[in-house]
Amino acid sequence: MGGSVEAEQLTRSFGAREVVRRLDLEVGKGEVFGLLGPNGAGKTTTIRMLTTLLAPTSGTARICGYDISKHPAQVRRRIGYASQNVPWQVNSQLTGREKLEIEAALYHVPRRQCRTRAAEVLELVELTPHADRRISHYSGGMQKRLDLACGLLHQPDVLILDEPSLGLDVQSRHRIWDHLDSLRGEGVTILVATNYLDEADRLCDRITIIDDGRAVVTGSPAELKKKVGADVIQVVTQDAGRLQEAVAGLPWVKRLLSTEAGDVHIYVEDAAEALPALMRLSIDHGVDLERVTYKEPTLDDVFL
Repeated sequence: MGGSVEAEQLTRSFGAREVVRRLDLEVGKGEVFGLLGPNGAGKTTTIRMLTTLLAPTSGTARICGYDISKHPAQVRRRIGYASQNVPWQVNSQLTGREKLEIEAALYHVPRRQCRTRAAEVLELVELTPHADRRISHYSGGMQKRLDLACGLLHQPDVLILDEPSLGLDVQSRHRIWDHLDSLRGEGVTILVATNYLDEADRLCDRITIIDDGRAVVTGSPAELKKKVGADVIQVVTQDAGRLQEAVAGLPWVKRLLSTEAGDVHIYVEDAAEALPALMRLSIDHGVDLERVTYKEPTLDDVFL
């Protein structure tokens, strides 16, 4: 079980605007691979091309060895797909079980196996107690899990997920993550697009960060954190501008960053040595520090 995903110079334009720009990907069998980036980075467009829903403008991609443009039917037989937004109103009067049995038939699961396979995936996503309720009565988290179950009916080699936990509460997110962990254990290849950094850190063996349609960096979460190469001192202050002026260029400061919240992140080689120097400097320059903490790098730091 499990299949590879490869893309070479994959590009998609809408008019004069390139949304995905010469993207290269290589996902191995049984790997959980993340596409990480801000909204509008090109993640969903990439997913739509890989699932044969959108034709590339140029470049190529192969799933399980089949070209997405030349052999789309073969690709679709081998992938499961859960989209970012699910139009449940189309079939909201069906029960969860009815929905899955219909989907199983559409996936060409043999008729005598449709009911059995629907029951199996309901159990997998912990919806068996709710199987005979109408979908219109499902919570958002239950609908997401039902959508995941639909993508698993035909036992795909590659599961492609676009923002699988978007809009879910913490409990529902962790249930989705647990399901994906179990699929990883079964050898299913999973490609997940997300802008939740904790989700990428929790799930993915490797990630590619994309921005403005381009791949910025690829590696495991641990490798990317190591590339930051520093402890992070986080400072909350009303004097952010003065603080940055005071510390800019000092030998123990490797990098400075202001967050959207107005905090200052100071990247240093060793926080234990840098903190006393920072305190002395703030006193000398009359900078009021409301709160100072430090931590090892996270994917937030890599992303920023």
